[in-house]
Amino acid sequence: MKNSDWEIPKNLQPDPDNYKFDLERVLSSVVGVRANVPADAFTAGTLGTERTGNGVVFREDGLVLTIGYLITEAETVWIITPDGRAVPGHALAYDQGTGFGVVQALGRLNLPALEFGDGDKLEVGSQAIMAAGGGRQHAIETKVVGRQEFAGYWEYLLDDAIFTAPAHPFWSGAALIGPDGKLHGTGSLILQQGEGKRRMDMNMIVPVTALRPILEELLTTGRTAAPPKPWLGLYAMESEGGLVVGGLAEGGPADKAGVQAGDRIISVGDTTVSDLAGLWRKVWASGEAGTAVKLRLGRDDGDVSVRVKSADRTSFLRTPRLH
Repeated sequence: MKNSDWEIPKNLQPDPDNYKFDLERVLSSVVGVRANVPADAFTAGTLGTERTGNGVVFREDGLVLTIGYLITEAETVWIITPDGRAVPGHALAYDQGTGFGVVQALGRLNLPALEFGDGDKLEVGSQAIMAAGGGRQHAIETKVVGRQEFAGYWEYLLDDAIFTAPAHPFWSGAALIGPDGKLHGTGSLILQQGEGKRRMDMNMIVPVTALRPILEELLTTGRTAAPPKPWLGLYAMESEGGLVVGGLAEGGPADKAGVQAGDRIISVGDTTVSDLAGLWRKVWASGEAGTAVKLRLGRDDGDVSVRVKSADRTSFLRTPRLH
């Protein structure tokens, strides 16, 4: 979906008269982000080769905060300004732990930088704005409906994710702007809660408070100094019967060790696991990347034990090249 192909209904757009800050100026910091990834990149099969989303200018020297999966292994990156200019960018950093990505503009953006807010003050019930690049017609008034732990099937865990509703339809990398006119988070996912008429669509937001402790490391080296966590390359899902392997990263550690889609995950080492958060915490507690992780798996013909030699996830990814 292109930014020019859609518009938030006017009754859902933020009204400048309801805010004490300059709404138009704040929204002018939100940009579009487009990335192209080689067809043979490791993530091309799961994330695609043409990725479109959003970002936020957070430093006036052209640094743009986005969600990392948009720019992972990107060969080219373009930043689309609110007035329609396309400025080349470079994928400067991607933090696997939080999911944040940073793009450096390679030309002048001439846009104001949006200040980080104190995410801890954005409580459940707070009014906010979820904004994609392109101004007020691409912004929606929303509300914080939850703050809690979030575990993703792709070996991802946030201790304190922000959930907002109504959901923004173009959420990837979108800006969560608080009532103070500051940036409080970056859009990552859309989720559904309930069914039928009771279904509520929500956005999951990565709070900028998770970025503050690691930002300078990311800008200096492209990644944090912490040892890489052990990565298995499996996609796990919660079901009524516990945890199930829904898929595998082709050529990843679990694939090589003989883990199969449909396996039930019973335990890591000697510890029984029953939810995603517990699974990832136990795997990461096993040691650094390269550590052998023992999984007990349930199959129709009986339980099996598998030793997976974990890896550093980033070792499978292409390193961005500065053109």
